[in-house]
Amino acid sequence: MDDEIRTSAEYHESDALPRRHEVHSDPDTPPCEDLPEGMRRKSLEQKSPAEWAYERLILYIKNFEEQLDNAHEVAMGFTGGDAGVLRIEGMGYFEPDIVTFYGTDASGARNQLVQHVSQLNVMLRALPKRVEQDPPRRIGFRLFEDLA
Repeated sequence: MDDEIRTSAEYHESDALPRRHEVHSDPDTPPCEDLPEGMRRKSLEQKSPAEWAYERLILYIKNFEEQLDNAHEVAMGFTGGDAGVLRIEGMGYFEPDIVTFYGTDASGARNQLVQHVSQLNVMLRALPKRVEQDPPRRIGFRLFEDLA
């Protein structure tokens, strides 16, 4: 418990900010970093489910990429089907409730996944980067900069 005295407005504002909690078996695993200022500009009530899901996914993707070596890039695996894996090359949202992923599959075919936030289920995977690409492309860092 902190000893800081806060006004009722400050207390209400801090209660409206999103909270995150993580525990890992390896104590050296870095947690997702603090929320960028861009995510704090609006309260949770002012954000659509799509915007809120999009912003949180950015934090997870960026954190995942920070743990990759230069031989791997982030991709996402699909659950509940034989759709395979999508190398994430872009991400967006369409208010109020759609999140979209852009990328390519293992054969290099372009893909776009359009998903309702109530069905959002993303598994981040590390794929070997394409040989012709040097260095690996980091979409999470670009998305994170866009939030600032």
